[in-house]
Amino acid sequence: MQKKDVVKAERGSFKGTIGFVLAAAGSAVGLGNIWRFPYLAARDGGGLFLVVYIVLALTFGFTLLITEISIGRKTKQSPLTAYMHISREWKWIGYFQCLVPFLILPYYCAIGGWVLKYFAAFLTGHGDDAAEDGYFGDFITGRTAPGIYMFIFLAICAVIIYMGVSGGIEKSSRIMMPILVVLVIVVAVFSLTIKNDDPARGVVTGIDGLKVYVIPSLKGITLKRFLLIVMDALGQLFFSISVAMGIMIAYGSYMPDDSNLVKSVNQIEIFDTVIAFLAGVMIIPAVYVFMGPEGMNGGPSLMFVSLPKVFAQMGVLGNAVGTAFFAMVLFAAVTSAMSILEAVVSSLIDGFGMSRKKATVMESLIALVIGLVVCFGYNIFYFKVDLPNGTTGQILDIIDYLTNNLLMPFTCIATCILIGWVVKPDTVIKEATRNGEHLGRKWLYIVMIKFIAPAFLLVLLLMSMGIIKLAD
Repeated sequence: MQKKDVVKAERGSFKGTIGFVLAAAGSAVGLGNIWRFPYLAARDGGGLFLVVYIVLALTFGFTLLITEISIGRKTKQSPLTAYMHISREWKWIGYFQCLVPFLILPYYCAIGGWVLKYFAAFLTGHGDDAAEDGYFGDFITGRTAPGIYMFIFLAICAVIIYMGVSGGIEKSSRIMMPILVVLVIVVAVFSLTIKNDDPARGVVTGIDGLKVYVIPSLKGITLKRFLLIVMDALGQLFFSISVAMGIMIAYGSYMPDDSNLVKSVNQIEIFDTVIAFLAGVMIIPAVYVFMGPEGMNGGPSLMFVSLPKVFAQMGVLGNAVGTAFFAMVLFAAVTSAMSILEAVVSSLIDGFGMSRKKATVMESLIALVIGLVVCFGYNIFYFKVDLPNGTTGQILDIIDYLTNNLLMPFTCIATCILIGWVVKPDTVIKEATRNGEHLGRKWLYIVMIKFIAPAFLLVLLLMSMGIIKLAD
């Protein structure tokens, strides 16, 4: 067997379109959808944010998704080497597309370990303990437990990737994604049925919380405020659909040539948006009923501090609901983390001719070491630093800022310039329609990839760097 055939065998491929869509959707449906989307929706006018997000998903999201998946299927290469086959002068984009998942994986697994810890707590009937003040802080500042849970979470992802594309990624996605959808729907429906007799507000129901979530609020809206909402929705979408991390290029390279790429992209968009919306239905009504509008804090505090307190107030059902919720979050975290790991592993296979097993083991060990440093960032290596976007953080926040706020927008802008102006949009359009498919948003795609997407991304990048400020 020739070297090229060996590498092809190591890379593998999806057996069908359904497996590809579930895997790609699983990558897109991650922790950001579950804790960040509901927070932004509640803060940014509820239904107004939802409308803006959906419009951006159909335009901006569609453009970036179809571009990266087309690059992957056209070149049959990993993010590290795909751009070389598009344009040798622009092959450097591939280095960044590989660097981003390499840096994200360790801290994502650290957070995945937090999810695993809470799932174990509720599963074993200790949900009330998780609701106590200081539980989350005591856990992440511990010197042993966070590293152990991070290791277990990383090992789960590594085993799936070790088993290959069809035997690991596709098979696990076919199992986990349907379960995730069922759990999301069950918890969301339950969230709408709860009520609480609040001394200050009277009887508050889940439907009241749903209204806060879905009914557009124009109170205090100004042009500046609307632009801020647009940029919030854009930032959420950008991170949600797993672009600029090499993932969609890697998954696209495993996509069968006879699959309908346009239809698959539409399905991924719908899947990601629906799950993000349902995450809000799960969280906002429940938090609103028991904690009021002030309970909607963003970031980890929403999932690991506010929600356990909500579950504790549900009585005997609280532990069961909490178990179902964190099981769903765990599935979402695993499907995303394994895709991040695959982006690096596929790059090692294509770029250095490694076997899948060697690449998986090597990258997992590196991620383990860096992940332990991230965990120790809350105790042994603890320090605080002010970041250009106005936030304060330590090791995890610094890596998150570097990847999500700087490298990803920069890489995406470069991809837009390459496809829009250097090799031209037809490079992607021809790949997307190679089997005679109809690209209904062809002219929209051309305008977006050449002008609108890079302009929006540039604004997002400059906001992240603190150069542009839109905050009220």
